[in-house]
Amino acid sequence: MEMSPLVTALVLGAALLHATWNAIIKSSRDVMLDTALVAAGASVLSVPLIAAMPIPTGASWPFLAASVAIHVGYFATLARAYRVGDLGHAYPLMRGTAPLLVALLGVALLNERPSAAIWLGIVLISAGILSIGLLQKGRAQRDATLWALANAVIIATYTLVDGAGVRLSGTAAGYVAWVFVLQGPIFIACVIAIRGRAALHYAKLNWPRGLAGGVFLVGSYGIALWAMTKAPVAAVAALRETSVIFAAVLGSVFLKEPFGRQRAIGACAVALGVMALRL
Repeated sequence: MEMSPLVTALVLGAALLHATWNAIIKSSRDVMLDTALVAAGASVLSVPLIAAMPIPTGASWPFLAASVAIHVGYFATLARAYRVGDLGHAYPLMRGTAPLLVALLGVALLNERPSAAIWLGIVLISAGILSIGLLQKGRAQRDATLWALANAVIIATYTLVDGAGVRLSGTAAGYVAWVFVLQGPIFIACVIAIRGRAALHYAKLNWPRGLAGGVFLVGSYGIALWAMTKAPVAAVAALRETSVIFAAVLGSVFLKEPFGRQRAIGACAVALGVMALRL
């Protein structure tokens, strides 16, 4: 399988959507509660898709169940990373480490053999993203780094699980819908158990943010999983991580975070990586 122009364009669009819902969470007054709202929004929006889409095949359901559990851990570590760190620090680390892990594990678990150009693209994109996240004077917060790297391991895990599951499902859209419908209530229940009535009050006042974030979340991951049925999982995962460039721009414009020379160098490396994926 190769990365066609259509797949490349759609995955880049998914990257923008992903950066947007992460910026929504980071800009909130309560990161954990807004993360729960976004998960709830994704669940609500996915309910109609269940009725409209075919049911995933039986072979994909073990992967789907595993994905739901993994995504609960993803939301928890994501919220924690943003609670203690900046978007411009945590986001690149989370999204930059995962593609290399996906590529390495994909060779062993999915029997994929990326071409030399794809490997070059993966390395360039990951190096560029990591340079944006790591080489920032005064911003290398230890706790944020540890939570972000833990989140990266989770990202790599669910990417491989879903990459295999969606290929067996017979319906990328149906698979995505069931993942979001099932994961939202579980994570929300965990948050309510911890935060109590305050979580319900917050949801009543801020539900539009969760609904908007849910739209971006479902759209972003749905496009990515569809692309994994048309192109190598490692290539899609790496290209999707160009979202860090969009996140840097959104952080600079809306969160007043700096966009200096180091981020510009990282952005160039990412751009070269995208070009390599298309060779």
